[in-house]
Amino acid sequence: MAGGLLTSAQNPRIKELVALGEKSSQRRKSGLFVVEGVRECTAASKAGFKFDTLFYVPELADADLVLSLGAREVFQVSEELYSRIAYRGTTEGIIATADYKERKPEDFRLSPNPLVIVLESVEKPGNLGAVLRTADAARADAVLICDPLTDLYNPNIIRSSLGGIFTSNVAACSSEHAYEWLRKKGIRIFTTELQASNWYHLSDMKGPMAIVLGTESDGLKPYWRERADERIKIPMRGELDSLNVSVSAAIICFEALRQRDFK
Repeated sequence: MAGGLLTSAQNPRIKELVALGEKSSQRRKSGLFVVEGVRECTAASKAGFKFDTLFYVPELADADLVLSLGAREVFQVSEELYSRIAYRGTTEGIIATADYKERKPEDFRLSPNPLVIVLESVEKPGNLGAVLRTADAARADAVLICDPLTDLYNPNIIRSSLGGIFTSNVAACSSEHAYEWLRKKGIRIFTTELQASNWYHLSDMKGPMAIVLGTESDGLKPYWRERADERIKIPMRGELDSLNVSVSAAIICFEALRQRDFK
């Protein structure tokens, strides 16, 4: 079932794994990325991702699960070594490398009344991961990451999304590509802006819609503001003028679900 027990961080396989976790250039060059944890590996497998190499701790990992993931190569590692290569200690002793899968908006099958989240140039992995958790909870039809400043398979995105990068339809593309696709699908575009005139909860969100959010520091670029069907804002009663992008996404997604009677 597996190769011999690995105990040294100097093992070439282990060094490759660490490099994939630390360097986006290595991920692009090899076409591989790191997935850590039972929940995350299971979600990736269900989404059709193929595993290249899998490392597991015999005392911690479920042997049947390891076998079911179908990695090309499987290695046992000691608990001590796993503690050095894993980012979290509560991942049940499994860490793997998986093949990149390039996904495009055109690949996605939408529901009759789609809800889409569009993020423009959001760079913080923690924010992206939190939005993906919202997308999963709200069962958004797709998440489009426009003009991304980090690659989608950054380990911090996978971790912070709890595997949500795999449970939702997620694609990276240009703003122009996303806009043309939304128009072809007949999806109305709602942009979130402090300068907007409409309160989000007074807008009609019952039909097909896309929520477009920008960075917390700069907001949305003119490209999206000029093409919006509706510009909406969230009431801010305090002294600060910015919500975390993931919080904004959650507020608006669940308002859309409320208006649709959570169907």
